[in-house]
Amino acid sequence: MFKTYIRNDQKLYFFTILLVITIMTMGVLIKNHLMADLGIGFLFHLSIVVIISVSLLLYPKYGTHSFRTIIIIEAFIYFYTIFILYPETWSNFIFLCFIPAVAIMFFDSKLFHFSLFINSILIAITFGFIALFDHGNLYTYIKQDLVGNVFNYVGSQALIYFIFYLTNLRVKKQELYYEQIKQAERLKTAGQLAAAVAHEIRNPVTVVKGFLQLYEQDSQFNDAIKSQFTLMIDELNTAESVVSQFLSIAKPDENLNIESVNLKVVLQSVTDLLNSYGLLNNNNIKLEIKEDCYIAANKIELKQLLINIIKNAIEASEIGDSVIVTGGKKEDIVEIQVIDHGHGMSDTEIECLGTPFYSLKSKGTGLGMMICYNIAAKYKGTIEIQSAIDEGTTVTICFPSRN
Repeated sequence: MFKTYIRNDQKLYFFTILLVITIMTMGVLIKNHLMADLGIGFLFHLSIVVIISVSLLLYPKYGTHSFRTIIIIEAFIYFYTIFILYPETWSNFIFLCFIPAVAIMFFDSKLFHFSLFINSILIAITFGFIALFDHGNLYTYIKQDLVGNVFNYVGSQALIYFIFYLTNLRVKKQELYYEQIKQAERLKTAGQLAAAVAHEIRNPVTVVKGFLQLYEQDSQFNDAIKSQFTLMIDELNTAESVVSQFLSIAKPDENLNIESVNLKVVLQSVTDLLNSYGLLNNNNIKLEIKEDCYIAANKIELKQLLINIIKNAIEASEIGDSVIVTGGKKEDIVEIQVIDHGHGMSDTEIECLGTPFYSLKSKGTGLGMMICYNIAAKYKGTIEIQSAIDEGTTVTICFPSRN
């Protein structure tokens, strides 16, 4: 179904582009007074139509920001060319006003503001030329009401910006909706896997673990063999932990008590717990929270979320680095930040966080971050991650404040 949608979308694009190319070609060839002498003006007009046509046809294959910028520049050249070559055609001025609208179709905010800025400069130069040098000889329809045309231009730019703002807002909402769908699919996938295999794995693991614990206490085995039993039991405990994480995703406990949790107390408890873990690599945790902030949540799940995030920050840090944990209230939002100066992540790695079995750690399962996202969403919170390679990571967790 998705492939069919893409094919239909491409068909619509090429149909529209062919229509645009046809109109531009007709503008060059039909009743064009410059065509009689085949001068530089006509040849330049024809050349820019050919260049734009090729660019628009190639765009689906090379849809980069640079390629979009080239198309916008070509649009500037095209519309200002016909404005200069055909001054008697008053409608050309309307096209100049709406050049930035081309950038809206690319859903590129930077490109839109760039085209809006450049067009304002070019229009100012154009009006200056008409007022100071042309004196209404070529552009009578503009000179007769220069002030009115200036207001018309400003009004058209305001209209275009309003359209861009609404379009951009809708695109952002769609992106957010798409991210929510992806997260829901991740949880659904993990839940289906958990329901299918968790109990079947846990039962034989429990049996094997029980026998190993018996052998560990048996005097017939020497200390060397018992140490191997201990190692196997530790690995089985790890396996049980993964299964438990699966079950917590597949069947979250909706009956947990929701209470008014003092963030200052919880953060102090979690950092005290993890300080000893950080000291293994000489990493200390700096907690910065001065005021009491309250969140409506289950204390155990909130601690689980914070432990996962802070533990990840410690593991990402270099030896001797500090992890900074801050908490505070901003209007009706309680904000927690966990900052490390470790390896950092690329945008692609950040996007994949929370995906089952995707982890940047050698022994990670990817389920820890999935559970964190799940807990945050459960209490109407959000988790945002900002990171750069070799510069560190900042995780921002927000919850509605409970007064």
